[in-house]
Amino acid sequence: MPDWVTTMASILLNISALLGVFLTIFALISVLERKILGRMQNRYGPNRVGPFGLFQPVADGIKMLIKEDVVPARADKVVHFLAPILMAATAILTLGVIPYGRNMTPFAIDGGILFFFAVGSTTELAVFMAGWGSNNKFSMLGAMRAIAQMVSYELPLILTTLPVVMVVGALSPDAIVSAQGGYWFGILPHWFVTTPWGAAAFILFFVSGLVESNRTPFDVPEGESEIVAGHMTEYSGFKYATFFLAEYFGMFAISGLAVTLFLGGWHAPIAVLEFIPSYVWFFLKLSALLFVYIWVRGTLPRTRVDQIMNFAWKFMLPMAFTCIIAAAVWHYQGRGLAGWLWSLAMIAIIYHTLSRLLGTKKKFAPRTYRFAE
Repeated sequence: MPDWVTTMASILLNISALLGVFLTIFALISVLERKILGRMQNRYGPNRVGPFGLFQPVADGIKMLIKEDVVPARADKVVHFLAPILMAATAILTLGVIPYGRNMTPFAIDGGILFFFAVGSTTELAVFMAGWGSNNKFSMLGAMRAIAQMVSYELPLILTTLPVVMVVGALSPDAIVSAQGGYWFGILPHWFVTTPWGAAAFILFFVSGLVESNRTPFDVPEGESEIVAGHMTEYSGFKYATFFLAEYFGMFAISGLAVTLFLGGWHAPIAVLEFIPSYVWFFLKLSALLFVYIWVRGTLPRTRVDQIMNFAWKFMLPMAFTCIIAAAVWHYQGRGLAGWLWSLAMIAIIYHTLSRLLGTKKKFAPRTYRFAE
């Protein structure tokens, strides 16, 4: 066959496999999330449509397809139409550079990490398009809140990636996963999360990912219990479902990158378990992170906007810079026990200092209760 035919066939095969796998995961997680939250809150989740309620995603999809697509009369119809498409397209593109197993990266490029953040940053543009194109004050204000929140947390998200890139010396996700291969004494894996700077960076990365995905407790722009839904206020039918799909795809991408950067990618946790296919380990780790996303949603209340922004600029950002310095100390100390201890001490000191300086304990006056006579 000509080279261009082989290239096109390879591209179409990769795209089809990627969409098939993650659309299936999206359908499963949409029903499992509701069932897990139901169990956490001592109630039943979906249990009527199909066996154990497993056909609920099919019913939701049909409902979204047949619902009327309402567009405001004075809205910018082109921008209003393109916003959910751009949101979903960027989320799908970021999924393409993650290694899902040994030699299973859909689009292996040298600057994969840079590509991930470059493409992912266009999400803010899609959010702005949704708010502006709707010609609705609530949508516009919701879009501005979402953009401010996402930009603020993109800084710690990227900065917590830098220590891994510095230590490995490459921007390729495959090289980062390869650098985490091997085991100490055949038991403890060489994952970056086992180092003090890696553990701290992983937690910061995960929290930033919660914000970027607009997940509880940081879902202020699109509060589900409110009358309006932020930048999605004027969306209905399948356009709204596309936003919903993009949000979950973004969550998959952030979780997949966290697995790649800090949890060893597709490597097994113990040497004796390496006979299990590599992609099984990747998706098990991905499933564990997705479960934590759901767990957090069912546990924590929604935070205020000012609390979210203060947390980003006053705590997350200094701690992200600390992780970079701690990783450098760990590296130049020979990546041994001395570097491990120095790195731990540095992170502990900065964390303790910030927690003391940013203490939120307020002394409230005694509350006086008055009753009507």
